Amino acid sequence: MGAGDRLEVLIRRCYAGLDADQLRSEVLARLRGVLTVDAAFFATVDPSTVLFTSAVADEPLRAVTEQFLANEFGQDDVNKFAVLAGGAEPVRSLGQSTRGDWAASPRYVEVMRPLGLGDEMRAALRSNGRCWGVLCLHREDAGAGFAEHEIQLVRRLAPHLGEGLRRGLREGPAEAGTTGAETVPRVGPGVVVLDAGLRLESVSTEAEYWLDEIGAPGELPVAVRSVAARMHADRSTARLRVRTRRGEWLELQASELGENGQTAVVIEPVTAAELGSLLLDLHGLTPAQRRVTELLLRGYSTRQIVERLCLSPYTVQEHVRASFDKVGVGSRRELVSVLLRGSASRG
Repeated sequence: MGAGDRLEVLIRRCYAGLDADQLRSEVLARLRGVLTVDAAFFATVDPSTVLFTSAVADEPLRAVTEQFLANEFGQDDVNKFAVLAGGAEPVRSLGQSTRGDWAASPRYVEVMRPLGLGDEMRAALRSNGRCWGVLCLHREDAGAGFAEHEIQLVRRLAPHLGEGLRRGLREGPAEAGTTGAETVPRVGPGVVVLDAGLRLESVSTEAEYWLDEIGAPGELPVAVRSVAARMHADRSTARLRVRTRRGEWLELQASELGENGQTAVVIEPVTAAELGSLLLDLHGLTPAQRRVTELLLRGYSTRQIVERLCLSPYTVQEHVRASFDKVGVGSRRELVSVLLRGSASRG
């Protein structure tokens, strides 16, 4: 099987109903049959902030997570994920952006070169105008980096990966993780305190439960690390939303604690009604469909939506029908049930 055929198989797997963890594992394995990859980082992100919500990383990248986060959120450098997510070119190599002068990148000089890594290719994985994940591929330090045809290959794959992640977040853990409402413990907000080096200092009982739900045992989840790193870089409160293995949604909010460099990260469950446009994005609504549906969920009639958005009644109805189809419902009542109450309704 040639590289083109392997790429087509990889693209098809993005639509196979895999959850985010399954998709990432399979993509990284299959991608190595298409191009040379010596180390990789693959993360899901909160589309509103492009902060990491979960991640897998090969060695030696795992050992320098804090350095990569400090660079991503606190240093000027090329190919920042947030820039790629909002830019015209979502896939760029280090060689492209530095015109072959890798040493122009602090990330290369301070983090990658000491690890024996050379060129780096980064991709923002977008679908329907939103970024759902990021991919970073590394080559061992050598004179040659990623070729243009390899960059084009990842550029072709990236939107399919974005769509696969969006679908996995929408439908993956919600059905797989719960067997009944009575089996899911009711846990309230928890607090994690990090020291000035963003190392774990203390954690409440509730936060311990949530940390287990969003990370690997014994490790501080990347969602906590990234929201804390963003707060340190901006010196202002930072937030992200992440889905647990059971399909529940959490908001993480990081803020400075006192004057000794400590950071408090509050982890709090949020309801479907509080998620707002995120759920509409997860169901693949376009910006125009989102605007109509948001008003619909607030109780606006068709006539009121027409007046508010200056659209024709026909256009409003078309957007409403499209929203019904994407969410998998047949009425406004069902739409409210799924998007505001979190009921599992699939069409």
